[in-house]
Amino acid sequence: MKRRGTPEADLQRAVVQALRFALPKTAIIHHCANEVTEPGPRGAKRQAILVGMGVHPGFADLIVLCDGRVLFLELKSLKGRLSQETFRDAVQTQGHGWALVRSLDDALGALVDHGFVTRVVHRDAAQRQIARPARRTAP
Repeated sequence: MKRRGTPEADLQRAVVQALRFALPKTAIIHHCANEVTEPGPRGAKRQAILVGMGVHPGFADLIVLCDGRVLFLELKSLKGRLSQETFRDAVQTQGHGWALVRSLDDALGALVDHGFVTRVVHRDAAQRQIARPARRTAP
């Protein structure tokens, strides 16, 4: 179901659906609602409450946990501008995966790039696998 004026939300729904298919049933795919969209003082108050409860500025749109791996996905429309560089750098410094996703192919490619074992073959998987073989964790 496509809605007008919500390209990032449409992309996110498509990515979540694809990840649920591609990854094992044990995978956790989570979206953290990180901001309040209500304008004015009421929205500002609610956002302050959420920050006090641990909401982190710039937190990624999706977190994927599977087989001991952690991947943060930041979804942007084709024209969307990335402003989460500080969060990205902190995540990567700690050794976790992070990827900018502008399409479904980007999301599936990020899984391959970060060594996730999936049930789908990505278009560029052969080239990616040759360049960097997927790491598997022991059961």
